[in-house]
Amino acid sequence: MSIGGSDLDKAISQLRACRPIPENQVRELCYKARELLIEEGNVVGVDAPVTICGDIHGQFHDLMELFRVGGDVPDTNYLFMGDFVDRGFYSLESFLLLLCLKVRHPDRITLIRGNHESRQITTVYGFYDECLRKYGSANVWRYCCEVFDYLALGALVTGAATSLPPTSAPLADNANPDSFPSDDSEIEVETLNAQGEIMYRYARNSDSQSSNPTSNPASSSPIAPTPSRTGAAGTGATSSANGSKSNDTGAVLCVHGGLSPLIDTIDKIRLLDRKQEVPHEGAMCDLLWSDPDEIDGWGLSPRGAGFLFGADIVKCFNHRNDLSLIARAHQLVMEGFKEMFDSTIVTVWSAPNYCYRCGNVAAILELGEDGSNAGFVRRSNGERGGGGGGWILGSNVDGNGNRRLSSVLGEGALGQRARDGPGRRYRVFEAAPQDSRGMPAKKPVADYFL
Repeated sequence: MSIGGSDLDKAISQLRACRPIPENQVRELCYKARELLIEEGNVVGVDAPVTICGDIHGQFHDLMELFRVGGDVPDTNYLFMGDFVDRGFYSLESFLLLLCLKVRHPDRITLIRGNHESRQITTVYGFYDECLRKYGSANVWRYCCEVFDYLALGALVTGAATSLPPTSAPLADNANPDSFPSDDSEIEVETLNAQGEIMYRYARNSDSQSSNPTSNPASSSPIAPTPSRTGAAGTGATSSANGSKSNDTGAVLCVHGGLSPLIDTIDKIRLLDRKQEVPHEGAMCDLLWSDPDEIDGWGLSPRGAGFLFGADIVKCFNHRNDLSLIARAHQLVMEGFKEMFDSTIVTVWSAPNYCYRCGNVAAILELGEDGSNAGFVRRSNGERGGGGGGWILGSNVDGNGNRRLSSVLGEGALGQRARDGPGRRYRVFEAAPQDSRGMPAKKPVADYFL
């Protein structure tokens, strides 16, 4: 049975209602998806505007909330950075819906691979068991795993705007308008809640001082702020270094995990043979498993796969490849997003109340379109300071009750941060009310390192 045309639209409607489609339709869908994906390179080119999303992990109702907050396909151009399956109760419906939307609107949704898009991982963390439970055999799991092998390893976003256009959205109840930049300032970062209300704004090239960083409580995020460093600007040895003057039109690289010591240029990612099960080591493994951390150079990862990498690695990679930002997922962030290393890398997490118990919020990152096609402005070499307290979530409250943005936007020595890069609008949202029906029991799995 073909799943083209009206059959595809019916399948989308059925999946939006959180009902699985017949096995023969899954087979046809996966076949068509592979035909599409095989034409994409290892690094997919994506034009702004685009909305970048992190891990979904089978939390179907929260995926529907994400579409409500960010706009539906094809009205919004989406880029999902992997980990569609495992952990949640509806991995099957979540992944098949995204796959249907990819086949139906191939130019409006981009899917790249996460470390959970793997045969070995899905047999441990829930997706395999879910397919058995819902179809009575492993056939659908095999069809999906064949699609996993064809997913791209990364995406390169070009044409993003440097600043955000002014928005007329109302202020959130707990926003602090006194901390907002003046009306004539160029906005670089804006955070909205699920109702579209403005929670925080940050102006480009702001010279405002945040309070002493030593008063900042430990963030609930597993990623710590950039440590203070000394050394030549642009090498990553200084906390105020912010890239190189050569990044006139820097793009945004999106990968699921992070960088690899075997990959110093994006062209080397393009040369990898991606059509295989995720290896246990090597460049492909690192791209899906690695994490940024407050270290110098490379370090061993506690996950047992991939590496830890520091600010110097990120800044040198961005400089060499003319990047203004690396966007990645892979790590739970209680605040939904977290920028590190002078905003040269950001973690985006899109599964609220992860595993239905973690209590975190989720976020998506919107990059606007630069109508002049000029790309990003020239980035500084660390001569400007910046900072600013502000509001993002209640978990970022200092000892005086002042809400802080530093734990998600990073912070350098003495509260000063040099910042530049694309205009970034984060939409933060909480978990959708879960339908208590159809919540199947799941056998417990090991604590999360994968």
